[in-house]
Amino acid sequence: MFAEERQQKIAELVAGSGRVSVTLLAERFNITTETVRRDLAALENAGTVRRVHGGAVAADRFSTTEESVNERAIQRPDQKIRIAEAALALIPRNSSASVLMDGGTTTEVLADMLARRTAVEPSDGTGPHHELVVITHAVPIASKLSNVPGVALQILGGRVRGITQVAVGQATVDAAARLRPDIAFIGTNGIHPAFGISTPDPEEAAVKAAFVQSARRIVVLADSSKLDTETLVQFASLKDLDTLITDSEPGPELAAALEDAGVDVVIA
Repeated sequence: MFAEERQQKIAELVAGSGRVSVTLLAERFNITTETVRRDLAALENAGTVRRVHGGAVAADRFSTTEESVNERAIQRPDQKIRIAEAALALIPRNSSASVLMDGGTTTEVLADMLARRTAVEPSDGTGPHHELVVITHAVPIASKLSNVPGVALQILGGRVRGITQVAVGQATVDAAARLRPDIAFIGTNGIHPAFGISTPDPEEAAVKAAFVQSARRIVVLADSSKLDTETLVQFASLKDLDTLITDSEPGPELAAALEDAGVDVVIA
């Protein structure tokens, strides 16, 4: 394969997945890592990709890049459904448990599934009454669960960011710090072996950090486009996590870091 043809295929891979690693490209094209780096340098000079530690990302993808909820809602729908189904299995049925749901399009899919499951839960009316407490700062999730029988919805207030439709600010952080939910489902923009879990906005990072500190069990929902990615603000380390649910196997470096941190990885 000529270098120009290989570089075109690399550019297509970056465009499709958002990020590629040097080791993956070396294995895929049966070339040395030095050749991969030369290819990435050529593509960067052409303005096609941007090199980062260990690989490359799309040229327009920066640490503060943030798409709106509406833009993200139509991306990777099949992966989000599989991840949400695996997350739903962690929520006990007919239980008075408490669940915290972070904002995000995958957690919105989870909220939809939870609403449907709760609506059809069998009950003969003779046993104890159970209500699942759901806590969220996300307007779309609150809307989906506000009128679901068997769900006691608690909304954390604050200033709502239009781009993500979640409440942020000190009031939101303080409210989260006073809670101790059984399980928290957290969304993220990036999960990286060295940098940990991150998001582009400092205010959202502060809320997410409060969620991570408050809950008894932390479950991160992240499709594979978020793996090996760093965004501007770290809000948790890998050691803060209990479970990662994603749709494909992490790369070797991230997989080793997750294992060292004791994170249970679920491939949906």
